[in-house]
This record gives sequence, structure tokens and C-alpha cells, in this order.
Amino acid sequence: QVQVVESGGGLVQAGGSLRLSCATSGITFSFNIIAWYRQPPGKTRELVATINRGGSTNYEDSVKGRFTISRDNAKNTAYLQMNSLKPEDTAVYFCKAESTWTGNSHWGRGTQVTVSS
Repeated sequence: QVQVVESGGGLVQAGGSLRLSCATSGITFSFNIIAWYRQPPGKTRELVATINRGGSTNYEDSVKGRFTISRDNAKNTAYLQMNSLKPEDTAVYFCKAESTWTGNSHWGRGTQVTVSS
């Protein structure tokens, strides 16, 4: 059974930091592209960052220089380090694992991040 579980969200003041984790099981983690998405209140889900099998990363413009995506294949876990947080970063953050072998995607249920001004 595949599981993708996000953790690490919470309430933080503007300028603060959080590190989100995406723990997976039931998949060959190293074969997966990992993506972090977020869904602000009342808005659609948007892509925040991705990391491929080789460790290459991409970021949405508004988080460049503030967020860092990483992965630890030995722990089947990915991370999103978020620094210099802003109130507009408030959202539910989701992790997606997409297999480069089968094309299947698996989503977590999300973790809430709230940034107060």
C-alpha cells in the first residue's frame, strides 16, 4: 500500500522558517519525481517546487531564494525548507510522488502552513 504523508506544518510569524517533510512508503522512492504543491484559501492548487531523480530542482518564481526542496533516497523522504515566510505563503502544502517508471502519481493529504503578519 502506497503512503505519502506530509508533516511539519504549523503557525509561524512572518520572516520565520518551517521545514516540511514528505515521508513515503510502498513506492520505489528513487524512481520518483517529487513535487510540492500548495493551495491557498479559496484558490486553486499551485506547483511550488520539484526535484527529479538526479536532484535537479525547479521553483515557482515567488519562492525562489526562500524555499529549498531536497530528498533523501535512503529515508524515502523529501523535504521543503521554507525560510523568510510571508503571509501569502499561507496554504495547505501537498506532496506528490510521480513515478518515472510507471507514470503513476500519489498524493499526500497535505499539511497546513499559516504565516501571521
